Amino acid sequence: MNKKARTKSIELQYSTLKFEDVGGNEDTLTEVCKLLIHMRHPEVYQKLGVVPPRGFLLHGPPGCGKTLLAQAVAGEMELPMLKVSAPELVSGVSGESEQRLREMFEQAVTNSPCILFIDEIDAITPKREVASKDMERRIVAQLLTCMDDLNSLAVTTQVLVIGATNRPDSLDPALRRAGRFDKEICLGIPDEAARLRILKTLCRKLKLPEDFDYRQLARLTPGYVGADLMALCREAAMSAVNRVLLEMQLQNQLPAVNGKEECPEPQHTGPFPQALDGVTECQASADIESQEMTDLSHVPQEEEQQTLALESSFQGELCRLLSLLKSSESLSEEQLAGLCILMSDFQSSLASVQPSAKREGFATVPDVTWEDVGALQDIREELTMAILAPVRSPEQFKALGLSAPAGVLLAGPPGCGKTLLAKAVANESGLNFISVKGPELLNMYVGESERAVRQVFQRGQNSAPCVIFFDEIDALCPRRSGHESGASVRVVNQLLTEMDGLETRKQVFIMAATNRPDIIDPAVLRPGRLDKTLYVGLPPPTDRHAILLTITKGGSRPHLEEDVCLEEIAHDERSDCFTGADLSALVREASVNALRAHLLTQPNPTYSGHRYTNGPLAEIKVSKKNFEDAFKKVRPSVSKKDQRMYEQLKESLTRTEITRTKDLQFGHQNRDHQG
Repeated sequence: MNKKARTKSIELQYSTLKFEDVGGNEDTLTEVCKLLIHMRHPEVYQKLGVVPPRGFLLHGPPGCGKTLLAQAVAGEMELPMLKVSAPELVSGVSGESEQRLREMFEQAVTNSPCILFIDEIDAITPKREVASKDMERRIVAQLLTCMDDLNSLAVTTQVLVIGATNRPDSLDPALRRAGRFDKEICLGIPDEAARLRILKTLCRKLKLPEDFDYRQLARLTPGYVGADLMALCREAAMSAVNRVLLEMQLQNQLPAVNGKEECPEPQHTGPFPQALDGVTECQASADIESQEMTDLSHVPQEEEQQTLALESSFQGELCRLLSLLKSSESLSEEQLAGLCILMSDFQSSLASVQPSAKREGFATVPDVTWEDVGALQDIREELTMAILAPVRSPEQFKALGLSAPAGVLLAGPPGCGKTLLAKAVANESGLNFISVKGPELLNMYVGESERAVRQVFQRGQNSAPCVIFFDEIDALCPRRSGHESGASVRVVNQLLTEMDGLETRKQVFIMAATNRPDIIDPAVLRPGRLDKTLYVGLPPPTDRHAILLTITKGGSRPHLEEDVCLEEIAHDERSDCFTGADLSALVREASVNALRAHLLTQPNPTYSGHRYTNGPLAEIKVSKKNFEDAFKKVRPSVSKKDQRMYEQLKESLTRTEITRTKDLQFGHQNRDHQG
């Protein structure tokens, strides 16, 4: 009986989901429907004498809706579905795993028309050359045989096999050939338009205001997949419940006594001892806190009152929550009438829901805006035309015959804002952003570095439209001499192949930054790859003033004394050759000097708990003397020798642009002369 229980057949399921429950995947659903024609009309393929498609593979990051799509296909077509998780097929007895696979396919054929869905298929179909056990190779071979048998049985066998995985590269290549999984459908990270449709689908049954702005919420959730948006809706609902019920209970409570809220009598289940009979938990805690605070006679009275008010507010909220949880009465219709999820609930829940894309190493939109970038107006315009224009005006670019997006190389001294520019342009365009540090792709094992490069571009395609930013690209693409044949050469070749886009990289933009463009391989810099080089140099005095205004938020953070003039600091001879990072270090050092002076002027600075109690922080201001002291410690990070090298680099880049312009003009003149 135990053996029969182990080998019992999988139960047929009838899904209730429809295509309308899958939001934001219209193109994918259209592609899936083309593969389902033989499930209802097998005579079409029989008349043509062609074997119908036997299955397709769904792959993409976790939470993007692979299982949901398979269930929606079965529900929309009203077909029975055999749903099995791949690890369920594995058995410890030799030969039993293969037997389960055969029985599963036999059951699908018996119940045809039927959909066979294998979830997490990568668990049983690893590449056979790297499989550690013979059992794994046998399972792969058995699955291949079973799928081939579907074709040999009859043309009219109405069985569709759907596999789902988030690791398509780990599958055995034989499984991905035609006749088995004929199509591979990628469910990537949804863009803003897709997130808008997903949110409208998820919020159909939620109680929202009539003027709820779905588009704004979709704009606030870059990198979120369907599962993340579902978790966000759940978190927002919890936030609305806490907000409405606690406010209602606060209004219905008894009047406050001596400024303290009354709480229910304790049941001696909390952390307070039994000796506190007749005293509420909140009152006891408040008494303990007040006794501790009165012992600190040197603490200012205002600080003591603020601490007591903060502690009592936290304890009051805890008391209200406990009384709500201990109450067994059902809430009335009047109490439930005010329940509604507002935009503020969603915005407060964004901080507690982390997108899967960020956890899985995929791209997310950075939070750096143009306001965080001081000066560099000419570079902004170049980046806008190279990256923002193709995204915002795709029709005009197609009309001009521009298909492949241009690559941009940002070159210049360290600390001048190259990485900041890349993040700002990705944020301004709403594109996803993958930041790759050059050395992190390198691996000591043969083939691993190339695989890492392929994986970066694959992630970029899954997250399109996307910006792939290679920081310190000179470590990844050094100049090839033609004699060595090490890992670095193979990485350069792999990167060139991916940039060329043998598989078209639509809406995947490449940006790179380097301090040493002279040691980068020239093949990387040719047109079609990183064909636009922008020099981000040391800021002149006017730009330094703009950067200081950006760093200090217009002089409000930190607060500046009246004698501080940022324009004078920017034009000071000592700030010559300061980069943006140096100016940020200067402001930080001046702020630390102001804090040190402020602490020394306080009478008896005492450490209490986890913070210094030294009066209100608004009194601290940064003076001109603080900046004078900071100038003595902060030095330019770019030496005179390096400055001369970067000046030569700037001149060479300028000459290159002039040479290109002259060559183009000369070519036009030759064509006119020949004509």
